[in-house]
Amino acid sequence: MSAHCQVTGRKPGFGKAVSHSHRRTNRRWNPNIQRKTYYLPSEGRRVTLTLSAKGIKTIDRDGIEAVIARIRARGDKI
Repeated sequence: MSAHCQVTGRKPGFGKAVSHSHRRTNRRWNPNIQRKTYYLPSEGRRVTLTLSAKGIKTIDRDGIEAVIARIRARGDKI
């Protein structure tokens, strides 16, 4: 499972960790990715999405039907 949100498109950020002595090493900032299952009443089935915490809040605000329509309009397969 890749660290990628299907709703918001959030991915890991990359950069450097800087120590007290100012040595720099590579690091990555991962988004808070969750696997959530939602029921689609219009299709009578469940869909499992890989979401960030912000993506879950977006579904709570707009509704699962509207978010799925947006994902399909973008061309992504569900």
